[in-house]
Amino acid sequence: MSGEPSAHRPGGRPSLLILSFTPIVSDARVLKQVALLRDDFDVTTCAYGDRPEGVVEHIRIPDDARASARNAVFVRARLRGLAYWTTEAVRWTNRALRGRSFDVVLANDYETVPIGRKVARIGLHADLHEYSTRQREEVAAWNRRIAPIVRWVVRRHVTRADSVTTVSEGLARQYEQEFGIRAELVRNAAPYVDAAPTPTGTPIRLVHSGAGLEARRLEDTIEAVTRSTAPVTLDLFLTRNTPAYVERLRLLAEGSGGRVTLHDPVPYAQLMDTLRAYDVGVFVLPPTNFNYRWAMPNKVFDYIQARLALLVGPSPEMGRFVTDLGVGIVTDDFDVEAIVAALDSLTPAAVDALKARSSAIAADVSAEQESTRWRLAIDRILSTSGGNP
Repeated sequence: MSGEPSAHRPGGRPSLLILSFTPIVSDARVLKQVALLRDDFDVTTCAYGDRPEGVVEHIRIPDDARASARNAVFVRARLRGLAYWTTEAVRWTNRALRGRSFDVVLANDYETVPIGRKVARIGLHADLHEYSTRQREEVAAWNRRIAPIVRWVVRRHVTRADSVTTVSEGLARQYEQEFGIRAELVRNAAPYVDAAPTPTGTPIRLVHSGAGLEARRLEDTIEAVTRSTAPVTLDLFLTRNTPAYVERLRLLAEGSGGRVTLHDPVPYAQLMDTLRAYDVGVFVLPPTNFNYRWAMPNKVFDYIQARLALLVGPSPEMGRFVTDLGVGIVTDDFDVEAIVAALDSLTPAAVDALKARSSAIAADVSAEQESTRWRLAIDRILSTSGGNP
């Protein structure tokens, strides 16, 4: 890591810092930002994990510098700024970037925005992956200890970003209503894949890839597959976010009579090839918190690029997207009975028709279409100083 300040060089490429408290190489959304910007900017990344391809520098946050730990004494004393700045990852990153400057900072999620503002020479773009102040509102301890700090960061810093994006229309509306933040929409689209649908056979192969989180109630989908009269199987590729919960799901899968199999997650680079072995991508997400209600997750777009049919719950944005584009089935409710009813309606011919529709619209809903809004936002920031590349 160089200690020399970074700045725009006349006649050279603008410098850009992508800042994230995630491992970028396994964060699909941030990887898309790197891929979009590395050819026209001198991109430095600061994040956990390994260096992404194509960047001029990677500042690696130590794995043991936690981003979620908060000083309870400062929280109780309502010293929210101190609670934020003494968080381990914040403190380490703040020190690592001291004396540095970059033409533009692309700050991922609320917690990187205050640091990014300190090192942005021309301006900062904030990309908000969730509705920050209500991320885990169903957890009382989170509301008590974390939410006040998040609100402080959003009010004090995110509202001062030069531009903002978020992942769904529902979240954008709420950011404007609560904080006056006007966020543009960049959905979690996947890169375009040039592929054709595979024929659907019997059994119809369902797949779900994602986080092993209890609030997602994946046990309902497992039970529905076990109870369905249709010839369906389900494969789950889950990260072990909550290991005890994932183990409970494994036991349920083992008791499904061979209809459900739980796998370890696959790297994102291998995900598309893995998904293409299946027929229907499934995600019935109960609205257990505000972000889940308005979710528009990357897996919806992964399933389309894999040329799968989709089966989702009646979440406002996911349900409307699937219905409007004709790529899948929306359950009547989030409970087991509604999932069973949707599964029982599946036939190979019906699934083939939905897969063909996914193939027809894949280019239109690809990351190449969605991600251009990040580039436009950064170009607008640079144009304020004549630094447009």
